[in-house]
Amino acid sequence: MSIISIILVIAYVLLAPIIGGLLDGFDRKISARMQRRVGPPLLQPFYDVIKLFSKQVIIVSRSQMFFLLSYMVLIIVTGVMFFAGTDILMCFFVMSTGATFLYFAAMVTSTPYSTMGGNRELIQMLAYEPAVLLTCVGFYLAEGTFDVDAIASSRYSSIIYLPGFFIAFVFILTIKMRKSPFDLSTSHHMHQELVKGLTTEMGARNLALFQVTEWYENVFLMGVVGLYVINSTWWSVFYAIGAVLIVYFLEILIDNTSARVKWDTMIKLSWGVTLLSAGVNLIILMVIK
Repeated sequence: MSIISIILVIAYVLLAPIIGGLLDGFDRKISARMQRRVGPPLLQPFYDVIKLFSKQVIIVSRSQMFFLLSYMVLIIVTGVMFFAGTDILMCFFVMSTGATFLYFAAMVTSTPYSTMGGNRELIQMLAYEPAVLLTCVGFYLAEGTFDVDAIASSRYSSIIYLPGFFIAFVFILTIKMRKSPFDLSTSHHMHQELVKGLTTEMGARNLALFQVTEWYENVFLMGVVGLYVINSTWWSVFYAIGAVLIVYFLEILIDNTSARVKWDTMIKLSWGVTLLSAGVNLIILMVIK
């Protein structure tokens, strides 16, 4: 492992919660402006997490904490592997394993809303996994390797060869980040039919752990977005950061302008976009390569 990789890994472990929390704060602020509200302070997500850690712990299920900690550790490992420059396919496998532990954390409470949210989380995994796997395939066909280091140090940005794969990945980010119209497993508002879905029975520290883990995961996902743009030139880092900010703003815009759809519509849309954009791109890539 190179010195740069070590620095990136340490930075991810220490700074990802801060970056993720700030992105969450910008999300709330921009969403409020879109709805003609003032919105909460930029640091409100941190205040919420600190308050959750200080609340009295009420145990709904003793095993829920174990599953949430497992989920958190696996997501952190995913990011560490990615920023260490290892196999991107293995990164996504570990991420999917972590999502499975989140499902278990929701199901062990045996309450209707949490169970419904857990089941919907599995459906969301079914919807986005094809695009995730095709993302890895695209990188391999374009660069001849799964190693993040080799992909990031290529002569040209991967998005030149993989525009369709990029579109498919950005589309399923809406599902992965649990934003409208694909926030089936949880919701931002308590009055909806799902209440809070898989987080309904997560209180105090458990909910705080879930929130911090989401910040880690969002930073990793934005890192994959940047991987499409970055190349061997040093100034490509700024292009990658710009691409990340544009994609994140696009997700906020979609979240605030879309109503929730049914699970079958989500699968049809995600698989349709994946097959159309990534599939056509894959055929062209196999021909030219």
